[in-house]
Amino acid sequence: MSGPLTVVDMHTGGEPLRIVTGGYPDLPRGTILEKRAHVRDNLDHLRKILMFEPRGHADMYGALLVEPDLPGADLAVLFMHNEGYSTMCGHAIIALGRYAVDQGLVPAGEDVTVVNIECPCGLVRAEVAMRDGRPAEVSFESVPSFLFARDRVLTLVKWGKVTFDIAYGGAFYALADARQFGLKFGRDPVAAFVEAADSLTRAVQAAIPLGHPDAPDLAFLYGTILTDGRDAWSEQPTRNVCVFADRQVDRSPTGSGVTARLAAMQARGQIAAGQERIFLSITGSRFSGRVASLTRAGSHSAITATVSGRAFYSGKAEFVIEDEDPLAEGFLVR
Repeated sequence: MSGPLTVVDMHTGGEPLRIVTGGYPDLPRGTILEKRAHVRDNLDHLRKILMFEPRGHADMYGALLVEPDLPGADLAVLFMHNEGYSTMCGHAIIALGRYAVDQGLVPAGEDVTVVNIECPCGLVRAEVAMRDGRPAEVSFESVPSFLFARDRVLTLVKWGKVTFDIAYGGAFYALADARQFGLKFGRDPVAAFVEAADSLTRAVQAAIPLGHPDAPDLAFLYGTILTDGRDAWSEQPTRNVCVFADRQVDRSPTGSGVTARLAAMQARGQIAAGQERIFLSITGSRFSGRVASLTRAGSHSAITATVSGRAFYSGKAEFVIEDEDPLAEGFLVR
């Protein structure tokens, strides 16, 4: 590494986002999936430096801004985490919407500023509400999202038969009622949710092949979302926790996860277009979500979802590597 890595840190609902502002080499031209492959194959040591200890931690999340390829995109982003690179991240979109306005990457509007963000899953439109000339709440409309598999059953060694859905909200998730694992939000430790969710993720990955109509690179199970079972529309909030990548725990309600849940709810007739739900995370932070439109994704009946939340700054840093540091490239301790 020739120079320091500089970052701005934000969080959305408690979930961190480390935005890279300097230190990465220029990437070759190409599609965003080609850029992601190049970063994965040639620059992965930089992800580990930023995400892993001693500069990060097992649940750190990052964003690398790259040159957009799609027409109309204001910026493009590669998402990174403890295991690698994801296709979509709603909490990051909310943070990047505010960041783009604050940094002048897009001109600020009077009431709403639109920021078009190219993600590996496609183009996502973020709308940044302006209050007293400053960005406040950010909403985004998802890529087409759909219920991929309904009421599947697998037998897990510790818990027996577990019923779940698989839905796509920019990434694929298994969706399961936490009560099947004997778990209750607010009573049981997060570690118990992690164990259950990770077990289901691994079982689904081994048993059920996924497919996406746009690109094979999108067809992988990102994680499992355990819910409180309140899927039918209600004025009461519903709570969930998302465990993704290598047992990483989302502190926010998970933007792409909320989208996946809304796609499953709509397919089951549990929510209509325009009805708003409040989704709570393990930190108590909240996103609002609603079905924005009905559409298709290949052969799948699909929706787009609007998800809203707020992001805040938490710091900025400059990271260096000393030649004699044997742990300079990072490590994880759980």
